[in-house]
This record gives sequence, C-alpha cells and structure tokens, in this order.
Amino acid sequence: MALSSTPGTEARNKLRQNRFGRWHRRDEPVDNPQGEFAFQRLRQPFFAPLILPKFKIQRSDNLFAIGSCFARGIEKALLARKMSVLSAAPEFASFATVSKEVTGLGFTNKYNTFSILNELRWALEPEGEFPAESIAELDGGLCYDPHINPTLPLADRSETLRRRSILTEVNSRVASCRVLIITLGLVELWRDTEADLMINTTPPPEAISRYPGRYEFQVSSFSENMRNLEQVHEILSRFGHPDFQVIVTVSPVPLMATFTEQDVVVANTFSKSLLRTVAQEWATAHPNVHYFPSYEMVMNSARDVAWLEDLRHVQGRLVNHIMDAFLEHYVA
Repeated sequence: MALSSTPGTEARNKLRQNRFGRWHRRDEPVDNPQGEFAFQRLRQPFFAPLILPKFKIQRSDNLFAIGSCFARGIEKALLARKMSVLSAAPEFASFATVSKEVTGLGFTNKYNTFSILNELRWALEPEGEFPAESIAELDGGLCYDPHINPTLPLADRSETLRRRSILTEVNSRVASCRVLIITLGLVELWRDTEADLMINTTPPPEAISRYPGRYEFQVSSFSENMRNLEQVHEILSRFGHPDFQVIVTVSPVPLMATFTEQDVVVANTFSKSLLRTVAQEWATAHPNVHYFPSYEMVMNSARDVAWLEDLRHVQGRLVNHIMDAFLEHYVA
C-alpha cells in the first residue's frame, strides 16, 4: 500500500508549485549558485533541503532528545541556543567516563527502537519496572547493564542500579516536554535470551564468554521497528504532554562494524534505508509526528565539510548548519 495517494490533477499542481520539486532541466546552468534544481543545490558545500514545518516550537517549550549519539549533538546545539532541553540533565555531568573523548551524557545513548521503547516504558508506565535480572554479574564484583551505553567504567551492583535509577528519573521528565526529538540509529542489535529483552549495545567479550548462549545477534525488521515506534506514540499519548509533538530523524553515523557477512558499507546502507523508511511511514501515520531531514543534509553535503577523518562522525559546523535550519523553520 502506498504511503499516500493524490489525484492526478492535484499531484501535477503540487509539482508546479514546488520550486524544489525537480532534479534538473537541460537548459539550466549547472553552476548557478542560486539555482533551485537539485543538481545545482547538491553542488553547494552544505546541502539545504526544502523543509515544511507543520508546527512551531515556542521558546518556553521543554524539549527532550533520545536516540543515538547524533541526539547528543542535537542537545548540545539546542542548549547553546538557550533552549530548555531536559534530557541533557546536569546529573550526568558528575559521572566519571572511561575516557576524555566521551561525556557522561553519552551514557544515555539509545541505538535501536527497542531500547528507546524500553526506556519510555520503564520511566512512564505505572506498571513499568526496570528488569534488574538483566544486569549481569562479571568478575571482580563488577556488573554489566546491557541497556546503557558503556561510556562509564563498570561498577558494582549498587552503583550500577544507582546509575539506572538516575537515568529512569531523567527519562520520566519527557512527560513535561512538548517536543520529543527521536534519532534512529541501528537495526543490528542483540537479545538477552534470559531476560527476553533486546538490549542497547553489543555485549562486552567478558559477558559473552561468561554467559555462553545468553546473548544472540539479530537484525530487526521494518515491521518490528514500526511496531516499536507505534508503541512509543501510544505511551506518549497516555502519559506525555497533552500537545506532544515528535520530530524523528535518522542518525547519519554509520555502523562501526557489522555482525553479518556483508560489507559494512552495504550493511549500513540497509540499516539506514530501513530506518529512513520507518521514519517516513511513522510521520505519515500521525499528524503530531514530523520527519526532519538532518540525515539528508549530512549525506548530501560535501564530504570534506560533512565528516571528521573517521568518516563516521559529523563535523561541528555541519551540525550547526543543521541546527540553524531547524531553529529557522521550527522555532517561533
């Protein structure tokens, strides 16, 4: 079934009215810096797509970002512009990280839709309770929480549960946020067979060796990811802000590695294509879910201004370009 259908006459009228609706025209010069055809705009260092917002963020609104590491970049940029971002909680600043290259806030990264859904359930649903049995005991009295991002050194069970309690408390603040920004990251994921839960990141080697057979690798499907996001919408409808709006994006940050037999570039293309399609269908299904094309802005900008040397992480100036576009179009 098509995402939407439009009568022929209406569709042709939309094309006539859309100045960014054509890829090229043969009589147009390629190098026109003011050109509106795609083959002209794609020659600019920073790609700027057509953005048609259906709501406006008020400066008084609380915002919440959840998802992969790109969500942290969004938080940082919004905070720099004096927006109220409750997911960037000061509690995380006190955490000692495993290296200077990561921050305590990175502890909150959520890389798949199962993890995003889990966190919202545990934080918002009255019957939702973090499954303490999913915490695995390792050598030396240390514990592994498979539902967080391993930016913090492993700790004993008491400290591991304290960190989890803080995370759940911060996540509960989404209930007072009118705007939730969700960044979708990966479709490759791992399942804890004992707790019967999908987990957030790849288990460390010591957990896999200590508990053989407990963790299994899976590639999630379109229907699974769509179902997860539909349940996210249901939870927010029940327990969230009465006028909640969701802005969904897809992280451009590629897979570090694939556990399939594919070339990592091919596996990453599948992952991002699936999530991009899920995001579009979810936004089409709900008037308060909106797709923001930050993924396209990165992937269609010049490589030398888009990526750091690892070709995985986005340069700060492009993140600023994206945030400038976001604020220009969405903030009243």
